[in-house]
Amino acid sequence: MLLEIKNIDVLYDDFQVIWDVSLEVGEGEMVALLGPNGSGKSTILNTISNLVRHRKGEIYFIGDLISNQPTFRRTTAGISHVLERRRVFPHLTVLQNLLLGAWHEQAREARDESLQKVYQMFPKLEARRNQLAHTMSGGEQQMLAIARGLMGLPKLLMVDEPFLGLSPMVVRDLIGIFRNIVEEGISILFVEQNVRLALSMADRGYVLESGKLVIAGESRDLIDNEAVKRVFLGDRV
Repeated sequence: MLLEIKNIDVLYDDFQVIWDVSLEVGEGEMVALLGPNGSGKSTILNTISNLVRHRKGEIYFIGDLISNQPTFRRTTAGISHVLERRRVFPHLTVLQNLLLGAWHEQAREARDESLQKVYQMFPKLEARRNQLAHTMSGGEQQMLAIARGLMGLPKLLMVDEPFLGLSPMVVRDLIGIFRNIVEEGISILFVEQNVRLALSMADRGYVLESGKLVIAGESRDLIDNEAVKRVFLGDRV
């Protein structure tokens, strides 16, 4: 396994938000982390990248215990995190945003090659490399955020709500891009509320409810699962 989370608890001060959660992401896998609003999905990603500390349990990456490692070491090891709502640098150009993604030594050494790869994957970004990020559409900013994550040479790309607020056409394009990323050998762990969409893409899924892992399995087994439907209030899936 590339990523292993074992029995973690997460608290904000004295308020517990995650209870005894375990999950795995294998090499070359796309895994969906699902759940209603407030179920703890983003907290799990933030814990993996050490934006939030866990109080109990362990996190392993490529077999190494990273529970006590700072965020920059986890990034250098190969974990890239694309935060919810994209979080591009609005008053920097597309190219400047991308270059900031290649901040550590290995990524800087491969910067030119990485730029060509992301331009091949996102041709709009090359055409708009001198455009300020805040002048781009939401879909283009999401592509920029993902491309910036790829500039860090990740083995695992984590993306929080990649399709939020995007048009169906942009969503379709991003699904194809996700599949291309996995074909390049990069695993993906992503958060999504649209269960059917997420499971149509992912190899496996984990479902959180109120900070607890309630269902896990192969996507084909979860997509019409009655327990999953109950978590998401039936016809809303």
